[in-house]
Amino acid sequence: MESCQTTFSEAVGDQIRIGNTVDEIKCDVIENLFCLQGKFPEVATKNDYYLAVSYTVRDRLLHRWISSAQAYYTKKCRTVIYLSAEFLMGPQLAKNLVNLGIYEKTREALDQLGLSLDDLIEQEPEPGLGNGGLGRLAACYMDSLATLEVPAIGYGTRYEFGIFDQEIRDGWQVEMSDRWLRFGYPWEIARPEIALEVKLGGHTEAYTDDDGCYRVRWVPDRVVLGTPCDIPVLGFGVNTANLLRLWKAEAPQSFDFQAFNVGDYYRAVNQKIFSENITKVLYPNDEPAAGKELRLEQQYFSVSCSLQDMIRIYLQREKSLDKFHEKYAIQLNDTHPAIAVAELMRLLLDEHGMEWEKAWHVTSNTFAYTNHTLLPEALEKWPLPLFRQVLPRHLEIIFEINRRFLDTVRGKYAGDEDKIRNLSLIEEGGAKQVRMANLACVGSKAINGVAALHTELLKETVLKEFYELWPEKFSNKTNGVTPRRFLMLSNPGLTRLLTEKIGDAWTRNLDELRQLEKFADDVGFRAEWHRVKLENKKFLSKIIFERVGVRVDPESMFDIHVKRLHEYKRQHLNILHILTLYNRLKRNPGIETIPRTFIFGGKAAPGYFLAKLIIKLIHSVAEVVNNDPAVGDRLKVVFFPDFNVKNGQRIYPAADLSEQISTAGKEASGTGNMKFSLNGALTIGTLDGANVEIREEVGPENFFLFGMTADQVERRQRDGYRPWDLVELDSELHDALDLIGSGALSGGDPGLFQPLVRSIRDKDEYMLCADYPSYIACQEQVSLAYKDRDHWTRMSILNVARMGKFSSDRAILQYCRDIWKVEPVENRGR
Repeated sequence: MESCQTTFSEAVGDQIRIGNTVDEIKCDVIENLFCLQGKFPEVATKNDYYLAVSYTVRDRLLHRWISSAQAYYTKKCRTVIYLSAEFLMGPQLAKNLVNLGIYEKTREALDQLGLSLDDLIEQEPEPGLGNGGLGRLAACYMDSLATLEVPAIGYGTRYEFGIFDQEIRDGWQVEMSDRWLRFGYPWEIARPEIALEVKLGGHTEAYTDDDGCYRVRWVPDRVVLGTPCDIPVLGFGVNTANLLRLWKAEAPQSFDFQAFNVGDYYRAVNQKIFSENITKVLYPNDEPAAGKELRLEQQYFSVSCSLQDMIRIYLQREKSLDKFHEKYAIQLNDTHPAIAVAELMRLLLDEHGMEWEKAWHVTSNTFAYTNHTLLPEALEKWPLPLFRQVLPRHLEIIFEINRRFLDTVRGKYAGDEDKIRNLSLIEEGGAKQVRMANLACVGSKAINGVAALHTELLKETVLKEFYELWPEKFSNKTNGVTPRRFLMLSNPGLTRLLTEKIGDAWTRNLDELRQLEKFADDVGFRAEWHRVKLENKKFLSKIIFERVGVRVDPESMFDIHVKRLHEYKRQHLNILHILTLYNRLKRNPGIETIPRTFIFGGKAAPGYFLAKLIIKLIHSVAEVVNNDPAVGDRLKVVFFPDFNVKNGQRIYPAADLSEQISTAGKEASGTGNMKFSLNGALTIGTLDGANVEIREEVGPENFFLFGMTADQVERRQRDGYRPWDLVELDSELHDALDLIGSGALSGGDPGLFQPLVRSIRDKDEYMLCADYPSYIACQEQVSLAYKDRDHWTRMSILNVARMGKFSSDRAILQYCRDIWKVEPVENRGR
């Protein structure tokens, strides 16, 4: 072992493949082109060069990764485990260049080779291993964990096809396969030597072991193998690189020769296909029963592989699992991995012979649970028959956890059957279901929300009974975003301006941005700030023309609404405002108005009809508004297709106004609101999610607030909400809805948008009609403020200066202190 360590140290000392001069980088790129791509420059493609540069960068990551792992192993570090169904990591090349500090040197090296770094960065595919905020938060947290030198492993699933690529045809969303692996993915290292068995289906058998103890054996219908692919996650400006381990499913035997030899060619490969389907696609449609079953299998597969892997690593040094909880702090990122509570119990009980009380002590002190939703329908539940079919042993364990838990509850709340019913892990009404949020609460030592308002609403609504039972378990951990990707990388012009004025300490401590406040009244600095914003808008304008063929004026206000398409996020309220402005211009063409460019972006779930209809409506409004001579350049409407991390990095820096207009009490936190503000956009929004805290930090005078509070929303719904009455009382709202339903926006087809019009007039679940007057009035205040460009710029500066709280570094430090009890470990090696 000593000789191996010496060899590693000598390799690092000799700077093998880790030199950071321009010449060393250039030489390594050419060597990788020859040795890894098998190409010479005259025939090399852009993708060949992208891969050669990426492997050059990866070499520099691997030394840090190996030395980090060695440091953790030597020091027996307590380790954070982030369990998540999604890791939306985004493109890696540019991010790793920034974190290594060799971005400009690499650009120079490539310039000397006649290559463009920007072109190669653009060449990189984006793995769509997440649906939106949940996966992007996991990625930000992985960045911060490494930057803060906290030992950590992220565990998830290596979906062969991630979230769909979005194309727009005739205004409709069309889902295309996310083929992110098509040309190879240089940032991962496959570990085929690690192959863990995952059981599915079958039945259980009770028996007595040699010591006379009651035991259970799970006899599965089938077994799938899980093998990992590892991605190093490098911190910024440090030598620490943590591990992201993603699991892919394989068959124990991928080819059946006996079936092939008798001509049954389908059966010969059927096991391989059946097994690999588990990690084939992110979030299969779970409307049909087969989709539900596959999704449950996906969640269990990832969790089982991850826990088995942790135990495997732990037992390399320890003889017993009694102190497993002292080694690992496992964070459940929402309910998707909540089956981990039952799986760890199964592994401890059935595979390692532990007694129930000790196993429960270990389990309940290992996990912590982050809740990300206030929507009851988003709290996962699984029908009992399906759960029994896929995971028969786990259902038995959950029943036993529930029996013991409810005995405790009855001891405290004797006779309160409503409370017992609400706390139970099994929903008894109608078709019985397993409640995954309840399982996560019972099996975790800590429970947290992701914004101050969200946490308070959790205590009052969906987790009320658990808060009353265990108030000490609950805390708030407001989300954050990494400034490395969403400012340094996304907005190099603003990054340079900030660093020139206040130095670069803000890159590691975002609170340092407070120093900008003293420049807010500096006329020259405001002019520079405005120049940077205008350049970002010009850049986005060019991309918009290339992508959708619409010319927009960079001098107009860029009013941007990009996020997942969902009715509670109220993109259709924004459309009602646009149509109100359009109707005003049509009635009075001479009216004075601030030119605005409305930019939308976001994906709708494939089976979500109304969300997809809203996308069609946006395009139909754009077709009419953008081509009406009476409007000219005063209004433009754009839908930016295929919104993802890469496109977000282009959009956030160009925004003047950020639309954060969800119905109060529906958004848990949001992180897009933080990314926009960090790049100098002003926010128009409700008191929802993290908007509340953003407004507190930037100051009410620098935030455009409208709409009802969460309490007012709840009260109005309780008292009986009649949207039709509000439509009849407000002529502009009435006219906007009539325009949608008239056929004027749909080529004369009045029926196309009727489902959307009816949903607003008849039910209006997300209360657009109630908030419409306040929203329109607030937008008028926005227009007045934008007229004074100098004052608007001052507000923009103060928004950025006061965003320190919303760094993911701050959030991770709070998790480390309050929940995980983990200390940083410095890695001195390279």
